[in-house]
Order: sequence, then C-alpha cells, then structure tokens
Amino acid sequence: MLSLQVIHGPNLNLLGRREPSVYGHATLDSINQMIQGEARQLDVAVELFQSNHEGALVDCIQATWQQHQGLLINPGAYTHTSVAIRDAIAAVAIPTVEVHLSNIHQREVFRHHSYVAPVAIGQICGFGADSYRLGLQALVSYLRSRDS
Repeated sequence: MLSLQVIHGPNLNLLGRREPSVYGHATLDSINQMIQGEARQLDVAVELFQSNHEGALVDCIQATWQQHQGLLINPGAYTHTSVAIRDAIAAVAIPTVEVHLSNIHQREVFRHHSYVAPVAIGQICGFGADSYRLGLQALVSYLRSRDS
C-alpha cells in the first residue's frame, strides 16, 4: 500500500477563522477528515502533519525518506520564502505535489513565486479545500502509473 505524507504549513491551523473570503470556511480538521476519506477511497495510507515552524516542516520532510512514497504539501507562506523547505524536498527526492487553497497567481505579486514548484511534480491551487483532494488524486495517479 502506498504511504503518503501530508504537510500543512504555517497558519493553516487557523483555517475556518482566518480570512474566510480568501481561504474558505473549512477547518483544518475538516480538511484532514476529507483527506483521510479520500485516502481510504484510493487505498493509500496518509500521515498528517501541521506546523507553524519552518524547522519542524523541514524535519517532517526529511523523515519521509524511505518511509513514504509521496508528499502532498501546502507550505503556506513558506512557499514564497523558504529555500530550506525547497532543499529538503529536493534532498529526499520523492514525488511531491504542492497545493494551495487560494490561487496564488491571482493574489499579491510576492505570492506568485514558489520555491517549491521547481522540485514538485505539480501544483494545484485555487480550488479551496478540494485542492488537497485533487492533489492527493494526482499524486496517487502519478505514483501508480510510474510504478506500473
């Protein structure tokens, strides 16, 4: 069975309360429940992690090495600032899908650049909580087609 790590970055613990006009009304708990339900449908195992701390996110990414076959990550604001997260993903070299609730390309100019995108197999943004579901489906499809 495929094993995937799901990582939620900074401020995602405030979902449902934080700028609902931008990020929607779904809470992190409801998103995690949706991810777990989708994982059951896809017959994959998922581990869920959230932190507001860059080093903790890097540690979690590094821990995926030889433990998980894929990574689904919403790096939050670290998308646009963290070379450390980018380097950790490159170092573990597992297929990674970057997701965002909002369409980062329609927002402030500083949000248009992603350090993660060049080391990810793809990016899904702008579909609210469904970005996670779509990202999980894409990652599983990629892994299964690669392994067949």
